[in-house]
Amino acid sequence: MAQGAMICVTPEQPTHAVCVLGTESRVDVVRSAPKGCSSFSITASPEVVVKVAHSPPVKKNPKGASKWPLDPALEVTVKMNACSHSVSDQKVRISYFGVQSSQSQALLFLTGVEISLLADITRTGKVTPTRAQGPQGAWAWGPCRQGAILLVNCDKDDPKSSAMDFEDHGVQNCKDLRDMSLMILSTETPQDFFTKYQLVLHVAEAEMDKVRVFHSNGGGKSLSKPRMVLGPKQSSHALQLSGGQQSATFHVEGLAFPDASFPGLISLGISLLDTSNPETPEVLVFQDHVTFHVAPWIMTPNTQPPQEVYVCSFLENKDFLKSLRALTKKAKCKLTICSEAESKNDKWMQDEMEIGYIQAPHKTLPVVFDSPRNRGLKDFPVKRLLGPDFGYVARGAPEDKISSLDSFGNLEVSPPVTVGDKEYPLGRILIGSHSYPSQTSRDMHPTLQDFLAAQRVQAPVKLYSDWLGVGHIDEFLSFVPAQGQKGFRLLLASPRACYKLFQEQEQEGHGDAVMFEGVRGKKQQKIKNILSNKKLREHNSYVESCIDWNREVLKRELGLTERDIIDIPQLYELPKGPHKAEAFFPNMVNMLVLGKFLGIPKPFGPLVNGRCCLEEEVRSLLEPLGLHCTFMDDFISYHLMHGEVHCGTNVRRQPLPFPWWNMEF
Repeated sequence: MAQGAMICVTPEQPTHAVCVLGTESRVDVVRSAPKGCSSFSITASPEVVVKVAHSPPVKKNPKGASKWPLDPALEVTVKMNACSHSVSDQKVRISYFGVQSSQSQALLFLTGVEISLLADITRTGKVTPTRAQGPQGAWAWGPCRQGAILLVNCDKDDPKSSAMDFEDHGVQNCKDLRDMSLMILSTETPQDFFTKYQLVLHVAEAEMDKVRVFHSNGGGKSLSKPRMVLGPKQSSHALQLSGGQQSATFHVEGLAFPDASFPGLISLGISLLDTSNPETPEVLVFQDHVTFHVAPWIMTPNTQPPQEVYVCSFLENKDFLKSLRALTKKAKCKLTICSEAESKNDKWMQDEMEIGYIQAPHKTLPVVFDSPRNRGLKDFPVKRLLGPDFGYVARGAPEDKISSLDSFGNLEVSPPVTVGDKEYPLGRILIGSHSYPSQTSRDMHPTLQDFLAAQRVQAPVKLYSDWLGVGHIDEFLSFVPAQGQKGFRLLLASPRACYKLFQEQEQEGHGDAVMFEGVRGKKQQKIKNILSNKKLREHNSYVESCIDWNREVLKRELGLTERDIIDIPQLYELPKGPHKAEAFFPNMVNMLVLGKFLGIPKPFGPLVNGRCCLEEEVRSLLEPLGLHCTFMDDFISYHLMHGEVHCGTNVRRQPLPFPWWNMEF
């Protein structure tokens, strides 16, 4: 809320004050009243509005000017209806009365000025050049609420630059300006007003490393003119303005995402100082501010339409790439292939990064979140994705503290859900963790967890994934789009469903059907032998208990029922040593979802009547939902290295339609 200085009047000499349009200034008529006076009256020029409040109300004198008692409970305020043409051209007269003393007067001369620091608080993508849109300093969540939005300028609009745009101290080009939020300072004053007054733009020192402000003469049309006036190591800037009606254009860029120590709110202030007396420090006359909220980084769920698929090329996956090209062509999305030389033999594209977006009313920008795993693909997000209108963010951690759970196969997000009375229109982030801390347990690094939680709009849910060898949640869950009220189904890997399917096949006389038929170097196994393997049964009973634990968490935290969940048949085994689970056959839930087209690891299940019974079962579960299943051979290229189709690919998806600032907390 804008605030003007309190005005103290005195009968000894005239008082001069500035009144900013749109604000009320309190006038102290009590403390300087002449001795013996008990009441007063007040008159003013036509452009001055005077309000006198007293409790209880005082009756007006019907025969003359109203009088009010000189009481400490009394409150007098003045405001201006129009800007002054010259300094002190509006007058307020205060007359004091007493029983024994003669009448005395105090004169107050006012100068009305317009000072408006404006931003897009109505979230329309435009700045309305009037205070009619309301106070600029408040920020509120929810539809029909107000508050300005700020993007972290984390793309790289100059291809020749080696840094992100916000790491520069200047403006790269017109595209760079369009990533920033507009802020306008409008002033209207007498011509000689700024010979005695000064306007200062400022930001709190605790926030100055989170924002940078550029002053753009000529409305930002000339690239040579925007210059930094606020930012790191510069918390204030004295503006050089001339009188009359003026407008100054500023462009504001965010430098930091919300995080554990930064809630995302930044306040830019404007202060009017009286500098007329060179013998004393300047006097604060008026102050206002605009509050921005930095846009959070947002993940996109599998249910969003795909725009681009990323994958690595290497010797063993030529056939896989051929299948993937056909799948992306059906899904009508772009395919980007990273060469083996560029990936340095690192094939796990999903683990290296997560592609989300940031959004303001005037612009939406894809942003890649780079994981701290730092293997062969560590340079891919920067070298191949960061660029014009494609941003980048990372959170580091000490290398000796990084575990497999810090790879982003362990980072997923649900589609939009409603849980009881609480809506999550952007879904909820899902991360894998341990069940309880121990000397051998693994967890996602706190730096990553803090960052994800600080975004607020996709409140994270912790799942139990440390029972897995790799430890990623994409090894036991996925989401697919589906018609219906929720618009999706949760797929969960299920040993129980697999054993049930195999038992049915045995009962129908197919116990000798062989698994892994045609797979080079893999021992074939009959259905009846799998069913009679007690150790494998024990392993999968344990795995089922772990998945069931997550099942209940997901139902509770995502507001799901059993009708929203589809069990995908899958078996696991526990190798000797760490006793962490690995997929017994290619893990079908670890799939690539491209709209209605699914790229599913080919399980090489038992052939019944010439068809894989596992594939047929999955088709019967998913194709009635309008989905198309393509089973892709990833056995040699990914499965033998403890990953699958999802682990080896990544997807940039269309942003969610819901504006994040419309969420309610």
